[in-house]
Amino acid sequence: MPLSAQPPSSDAIELDVAKKVKNAKNFRQICSIFGYQHEDHPIVTDDGYLLLLQRILPKGGTTNAEGQRRVVYMQHGLLTNSELFMRVTDSRKCIPLVLADQGYDVWMGNNRGNKYSRRHLHKKVDSPEYWDFCIDDFARHDIPTSIDYVLKHTGQEKLSYIGFSQGTAQAFASLSVHPDLNEKIDVFIALAPIMVPPGYSFSYLDSFVKRDPSIIYRIFGRKSMFPSVAMWQSILPASILHRIVDVAVMYLLGFYNKNITYAQKIAAYNNIYCSSSVKAVVHWSQIMRNSVFSTYEDGAGRSASSLTPYPTQGIKTPIVLIYGDHDSLFDLETALKHLPQNIKCRRLYDYEHLDVLWGGKVHEDVIPKVLEALVPCR
Repeated sequence: MPLSAQPPSSDAIELDVAKKVKNAKNFRQICSIFGYQHEDHPIVTDDGYLLLLQRILPKGGTTNAEGQRRVVYMQHGLLTNSELFMRVTDSRKCIPLVLADQGYDVWMGNNRGNKYSRRHLHKKVDSPEYWDFCIDDFARHDIPTSIDYVLKHTGQEKLSYIGFSQGTAQAFASLSVHPDLNEKIDVFIALAPIMVPPGYSFSYLDSFVKRDPSIIYRIFGRKSMFPSVAMWQSILPASILHRIVDVAVMYLLGFYNKNITYAQKIAAYNNIYCSSSVKAVVHWSQIMRNSVFSTYEDGAGRSASSLTPYPTQGIKTPIVLIYGDHDSLFDLETALKHLPQNIKCRRLYDYEHLDVLWGGKVHEDVIPKVLEALVPCR
C-alpha cells in the first residue's frame, strides 16, 4: 500500500510564495498572490510631478465603510517604491495587509521618479531637469500633496503615518516645514528611522565622498541613480544577485542581513531597487558629511555652520521610533537631539535596518509594536 503524500513543510510553502512574489511584476500582482485587491489614485504635485497612490482594499474588495475606517498612510525608503512593504513570503509578516485585516484604510505613497511616479506635466523624464529633486522636494511637495489627497478622498480629518527609512526622513522634514501638517497626522510611526546617518561603512569610500559629495555627480551624472540595475536584477541568477546585494550593503551600509531568510531574499532582492535621483543620494552624503539634517546645498565647500537645518524640534505630531539596536544607520542619542520631547522609543533587539520589514520574526517583534502605537488613535 503506497504511503500517503506528506503535506509540504512550512519552509517549502514559504519558498513557493517567495518565488511567486519574485515573479510578480507590479503591485497589483503581489496583492493578488495574497488574495487582495487595490485601487490606483494618480495625483499631481504643485510643481507638476505625477505620483501614484495605492490603496489596499479590504478582503471582499469593497470600500463601503468609507469614512469609518481609520486611515494609515505608508511611505517607502530611498531607491524603492511601495512594493517594498509588500514583497514578503507570508501575509502575516506584511504590515499593510495586517493593518487592512485589522480594519484600517491603508494607503501607500510613491516618490517622484520611481516606476509608479515617473511622469511630469511638462518635463521629459530623460532630461536632467526632471531628475533635479532631493529630500527637500519629497518633503515640500510629495508628502503634503499625498496626505491632502488621501484625507480629502476619505473624508477624514487626520491619518496615521508609517514611514520606513527615508520615508521617515521625509516625514521629519515635511512636518518641520509644514506646521499645518502636524494637525493632519495623529501619530507618526518611524520604522528603521533615519535622520543623520554616520556615513558609509567602507572607510575609504566614506572619506572620499564626505570630502566632496558632489563627486557623485561626476561619477553618475545628474539623472537617475543606477539606471541599469533593474536590467541586471532581471537577468542575474538568484544566487549571484543575493551575493551581490549582501556584499554591497555590507560594505556600503554595514548590514549583514542575517535575520533575513533565503526565501525572503528571493521575494525581495530581485526588486529591491527602484529609480530615484542622483541628487537625492548627494543630499544624503551632505547630511552624513556635516552631521546635520539639513536642506540641500549647492557647492562642495559648505561647512555645517552655513547649512540650513530642518527645524525638527518643532514637530508637534506624536512620534514613535521603532528601531533595531544593530542598525548602522541610526543612533538614538543623535536622533533625540534633533527631535522634540514627545517621543516614544521601541527597541528591536538584534535587528538591523532591513530586518524591520523583512526579518524572520517581524510578525512577532515589529507588527505588534505598530498596532500598539496605532491603538490610542482609534
